[in-house]
Amino acid sequence: MTTVTVCVGSSCHIKGARQVIDRFNELIRSHGLAGRIELKGSFCMERCGEGLNWQIDEEPISSGSVEEAEATFTGRFVTTA
Repeated sequence: MTTVTVCVGSSCHIKGARQVIDRFNELIRSHGLAGRIELKGSFCMERCGEGLNWQIDEEPISSGSVEEAEATFTGRFVTTA
């Protein structure tokens, strides 16, 4: 199982972490990924100046916007047929 962790510290929260979590949850539900992806929150990833911070397993990712985070997540996990 892949773990996706989203920073919910105050800096990331202000930048849209809640919306990222909501969109990731919707993508997990709508694409049947519940058995493959575990979504978690983390208080602070200590990369506050880099953008919205999240990670896939141990790979750190910083996104400039909620839409960018969603596009990255979709590119990694949602297959198009």
